[in-house]
Amino acid sequence: MFELTYAEGWDRYFSKFDNSLKQKIWKKIQQIKVLTNPRHLKHGEPFFVEETGQYRLCFKQTAKNTRQIIFVGNHKQYEKWYKR
Repeated sequence: MFELTYAEGWDRYFSKFDNSLKQKIWKKIQQIKVLTNPRHLKHGEPFFVEETGQYRLCFKQTAKNTRQIIFVGNHKQYEKWYKR
């Protein structure tokens, strides 16, 4: 099981979602604690991405048993984020 940490500004878009959507995404964030085979954002990049509907969660593994949530947002916000 992984410990979760949160990068500064990770909730820039998340904080604006309605409560039912926040709950759905929060469940996915909790699943990241036990996720064994995450999908890489890009080959060679240290970031991983998980999807829940049209929303994306990006995280990186910072230590052997710690994962840091970097970004949560919809697909368009996600595209803007990873192109930076």
